[in-house]
Amino acid sequence: MIKRTFDILVSLAVLTLLLVPMLALALLIRISSPGNPLFCQRRAGRRGKPFTILKFRTMRADADPYGSSPHSGDDPRLTRLGKFLRETSLDELPQVFNVLIGQMSLVGPRPLYERQADEWNDVQRRRLEVRPGVTGYAQACGRGQLTIEEKIEMDVHYVDNPTFRFEL
Repeated sequence: MIKRTFDILVSLAVLTLLLVPMLALALLIRISSPGNPLFCQRRAGRRGKPFTILKFRTMRADADPYGSSPHSGDDPRLTRLGKFLRETSLDELPQVFNVLIGQMSLVGPRPLYERQADEWNDVQRRRLEVRPGVTGYAQACGRGQLTIEEKIEMDVHYVDNPTFRFEL
């Protein structure tokens, strides 16, 4: 209950401070590239319940939303503004709305595709015991340099050690 209260208070503070800049970013995305400025995609949430994650769109509108993620700024599917948004993680800002409505938490395992959750073993599925996060232990300790297996191992470690200090 303390974690959820913290998530609500921080997400409201972030929205209060950043709503106008977020609207400006959405407008810039719309002007620089046709299509919806938001990228919406189904992901596996707590207990495997699907939800729609919100992000600012970083790729061309005609890119496959379930294709491979760009691993370099040279990917031709990325827009110029999208490259910047990914490099600075500003594309994640709309997830504050996911946090506010209770689909996500500020800190937790990053939500992955539903099909990935279907392929996990019982130990790996433990990461679904908590709300997915905007950021998590694996992102703080290596982000893109970690393998999927290492990220899952760190996510399970996070699930096994639920303390407010660890959250911070």
